[in-house]
Amino acid sequence: MSTRFKSVLKVASLLLLGTALVLLAQVPRENFPLTFVLFAAAFGGMLGCYFLSESKFSFWWLLGVGVFFRVSIFFFAPQWSEDGIRFLWDGELLRQGQNPYQMTPAQVQEQEGAGEAVYLTQLFGELNSPHYYSVYTPLNQLLFWGAAQFAQGQLEKGYLALRFLLLFGEVGVFLLLCWLLARFDLPQKQIIFYWLNPLVILEVVGNLHFEGLVLFYLVTSLAAMSRQKLGFSGIFWGLAVGMKLLPLLFAPAFLFWKQTRKSFGFWGMAIATGLLCFLPLALGGSWQNFFQSLQLYQGKFEFNASMYYLLREVGNWLVGYNTIGILTKLGTAITVAGVIWMSWKRSQATFEGMIGLWVQLYLLYFILQPVVHPWYLLPGLGLSVLTRQWTFLLWSFGAIFSYQAYSQNPVQEQALFLMLEYGLVLLGLYVDYFRKQRTPNLET
Repeated sequence: MSTRFKSVLKVASLLLLGTALVLLAQVPRENFPLTFVLFAAAFGGMLGCYFLSESKFSFWWLLGVGVFFRVSIFFFAPQWSEDGIRFLWDGELLRQGQNPYQMTPAQVQEQEGAGEAVYLTQLFGELNSPHYYSVYTPLNQLLFWGAAQFAQGQLEKGYLALRFLLLFGEVGVFLLLCWLLARFDLPQKQIIFYWLNPLVILEVVGNLHFEGLVLFYLVTSLAAMSRQKLGFSGIFWGLAVGMKLLPLLFAPAFLFWKQTRKSFGFWGMAIATGLLCFLPLALGGSWQNFFQSLQLYQGKFEFNASMYYLLREVGNWLVGYNTIGILTKLGTAITVAGVIWMSWKRSQATFEGMIGLWVQLYLLYFILQPVVHPWYLLPGLGLSVLTRQWTFLLWSFGAIFSYQAYSQNPVQEQALFLMLEYGLVLLGLYVDYFRKQRTPNLET
């Protein structure tokens, strides 16, 4: 293939990706056929960029392209999730001096009275969980408050503020992943699988999910650890936990791993950072409502699950009703046991092996969970860029099948689409962990 023709195809791939992203940002999730076609086109554009790129490329050019694609969807309202509305609701309560953990939105609205708070009334009409206390951590709330200060009661400005915050985090992820790839002599173009991934672009800056910032904190922790700055590494792991509780999964890995288990600096800074992040929950008994909402979320909702759905069917066959209360506890017990065992087995791992363990722990957790929204996958996807594995990449495409459920009212999942999604996950697991003599990378 001539260099000129290859360049033309690469430009065509970028145009396909960019056009599909802009259109997807305007398509409601209820229109699944169009959503799927456009997403498949965008994913194909990303793959074209990867396979047509050299191992080394213009760093600043790729950074600019990724930023441009993200900014191009800044001015469209989120189409695939109402979470951004809750973020702005909590932030507005904080701006007004109220505690988002002490009253549900329904209670706030009843107390305020219709028409007395126009912006809150506007937000309340679009909330998807008005009877639940806020489930977002104090570190999240700090960012929501900042967005509310910028918005000053205007929805569009609130979206814009959140998107700028998330964009800065995404740029940080790009810079740090590129640095880590170079440090460990890995193919630089692996970054394309995160940076130009349509799921990442749409779910982070498009639909306002903070998993991108979680990944930023995790890769910053890794970067500090690679330079033996264990205190700084502990700080950023603590911030990742402060943003979303899920990175606590890595605590046993750090306890067993030879590099960190006896590091006073790592543990001291991690614990101090975590305590500081969650200290506001001590105010007015906020922690009770916060954890009540977490427990309700874990024990009531089901969406896009895999192993959990299989176990649920067995439970229905045995006892004749939904055994979610039992299964969530069983899933938690298996996850905890699995995390401890896997972490112990990798106690002598290299630094690269520790990153691989993190990816495996994320996979274990999601396979057993009753709720797996597509954006939950993003930290695992970003980390897998450094391990050159297939599973999260294939899942980042397969996750689009979960949006089929929204094409019906009420929301209804279909077994065929779950099989398509998790068939891709099984394929990735086979290639990454079970195929003999596999090549552990995606290089052409």
